[in-house]
Amino acid sequence: MKSVSRKACRTTLWFLCVLCGPALHAFSLDREAFSIPNYDLNAQVEPGQHRLGVRGRITLRNDTAAPQKVAVLQISSSLDWRSIKAGDAALQFVRQPFTSDIDHTGSLSEAIVTLPREIAPHATIDLEIAYEGVIVLDASRLTRIGAPEDAAKSTDWDQIGPDFTGVRGAGYVAWYPIATEVANLSEGDSLFEVLARWKARQLGATAHLLIQVSRGSEAAPAHLVVDEPSCVLVLKESGEAQLLQADCNFRSLGAVVPSFVVGEYGQVDRSSITVYNLRTHAAAAEAYAQAAEKAAPLVTDWFGREREKAVTADLPDANAASFEAGAFRFTPLGGESKVVGLAAAHQLTHASFFSPRVWIEEGLAHFAQALYLEQERGRQAALDYMGAHRSALKALESPEALQKPDNEASRSLINTFNEELYRSKSMCVWWMLRDMLGDTVLKKAIASYKPEQDKDPSYMPRLVSAQTQRDLQWFFDDWVYRDHELPDFRVESAFARKTMTDAYTLTITLENLGTAGAEVPVVVTSAHGEVRKRIEVRAKSKTTVRVEMPGLPQEILVNDGSVPESDTTNNTFKVPAPQE
Repeated sequence: MKSVSRKACRTTLWFLCVLCGPALHAFSLDREAFSIPNYDLNAQVEPGQHRLGVRGRITLRNDTAAPQKVAVLQISSSLDWRSIKAGDAALQFVRQPFTSDIDHTGSLSEAIVTLPREIAPHATIDLEIAYEGVIVLDASRLTRIGAPEDAAKSTDWDQIGPDFTGVRGAGYVAWYPIATEVANLSEGDSLFEVLARWKARQLGATAHLLIQVSRGSEAAPAHLVVDEPSCVLVLKESGEAQLLQADCNFRSLGAVVPSFVVGEYGQVDRSSITVYNLRTHAAAAEAYAQAAEKAAPLVTDWFGREREKAVTADLPDANAASFEAGAFRFTPLGGESKVVGLAAAHQLTHASFFSPRVWIEEGLAHFAQALYLEQERGRQAALDYMGAHRSALKALESPEALQKPDNEASRSLINTFNEELYRSKSMCVWWMLRDMLGDTVLKKAIASYKPEQDKDPSYMPRLVSAQTQRDLQWFFDDWVYRDHELPDFRVESAFARKTMTDAYTLTITLENLGTAGAEVPVVVTSAHGEVRKRIEVRAKSKTTVRVEMPGLPQEILVNDGSVPESDTTNNTFKVPAPQE
């Protein structure tokens, strides 16, 4: 009986190992072992059937330190893998669904591919691939976390259809192969982190994409707009059908999300921008183009002449979320003039200036919006605009938000995946640098920037520091290299003394209770007007300054709104009357 029991146990153990083997294998998969440094794909789009069919070749590169025999390829769950080959040999692969919010359906169609040989570290292999399916309006990833259906569909508006086609790439629709770990919208910055890792691995990746859109002879004339300026656009007549074709060479898939739209567009063409508009939005397209022309001299003055022409394409849903990819912008036209001008300034900045570092790329584009408002309506309008961004930043830097396990290095501008940080905080950083150094110095630093030379995080700060004799290391440490939260300024004390000439000397002691330093504006008012000073106050320190006043000082305001602060309730101070 004892021997029978042992045999039964051995049999049971063997059976469990067989069952668990595939699960353990899947659990140990390194989905980010391979990047895809090159794509050569032919995408056939059939709007009447909502269909996308893709054939072509991709190159896989082993980015790990160990040989790899298994690769993972992912496409949208609404698409199906047809074949994967190496040369003429068909490869074995296992299809499986993979839940991930990097696609609008909330899921991916994953192929676990057994390669014909082990791929050494940094070595590559070419694969022939084929897949097809449909892309329809699907906001599943948003509705399942509680978003209202209408709002979700206006955010995830991607679809292929007879009236309108709009398809964005990774992060929206995986219509070309990717390889990522799971991204979950319900887990903080998970989606942004996964997407940022993918983009970082794809920096320098190239893609030749031939996009062909079939349309029936009865279809109204349409334009195919792709977010890559190198595209050669052709309209072909094939029997009773039209064929819109875009032959595109993408330079870096880490910097641009390959996206395209097809619609019955009119066109407004200006020197700085081309605007494609739907039939009822011709006037709005003219207004957008005029706003771009108005913003263009300012952008050129700060960021140089455009590297490429800006392009805007209209979206049919008036509530659709705008999407930008470099100098391309997909947005519903018809917004108010102030918003249109801001959007145009942002877009033209991307057309003139590029950086692989998102805090520079997006920070300067938002900084340009503040400059535009200052030009149009004065400094206070720019500060008011930045105020909304400062409010969001204040919430991010609150004690409750900072209780998360992130450390000051991971939340720094050079490492963060959080959009509010690399957009809002970066904009404030550039504005503070401008106030500290002046327009001329900062323009020279920006003009000297070369993206191909940006090999380490200190490159841009060094360019800025080279234009001035000031020590800026403390500033970049507090605001760029580390997340030292926000400053908190207050007037600890102020004493006025009447001089022999009937003027007043005001002695002010400023204290920074926060853990980040800044140069802060101080405004002293009197019955005779106001006096402004800029005072540098490092983190957790005090500074004493003297201010000469023509009249009796009445009130001190620390910070005019140009420096983000954790607490602004203590920024004003009533100056006590001087003793006789």
